[in-house]
Amino acid sequence: MEATLHALGQLLLKSIPTIFLLLLVHLYLKRMFFRPMSDVLGRRRAATEGLRESADKMRAKAEEQTNFIEAQVREARESIYQEQEEARRNWISEQVSQLEDARIQARERTRQSGELVNAETVAAKSQLAGTADELADQIAQTLLERRPA
Repeated sequence: MEATLHALGQLLLKSIPTIFLLLLVHLYLKRMFFRPMSDVLGRRRAATEGLRESADKMRAKAEEQTNFIEAQVREARESIYQEQEEARRNWISEQVSQLEDARIQARERTRQSGELVNAETVAAKSQLAGTADELADQIAQTLLERRPA
């Protein structure tokens, strides 16, 4: 067993320069390769997160603007509907007033026509009465003239 330990000690002595070289390569690689690599990855991660935050802010702003525009569109539609309703009400009230005016004019014309017919009737009756008297006189005259004959 002593020979094994002695051989192991010899191996350990021979491996010290290799361990030292591995330690040096490790420190060199860490300083020259892994540290710059982690710095680059860190900056990249920070830039990516910054872009994500910026994109989130832009998305929130776009959503806010979309909501604002949609609200304006709703208000504009509401305004248009109110204007249309007001125009419809005005149109209906104008039609009602025009219809009432037409009714009043029709009543007035009917009344005037009735008065005209009454006046013409009175005139015709008086004319007929005068004509009837003349005809009665003519008939009486004709009858009186026929007796001697």
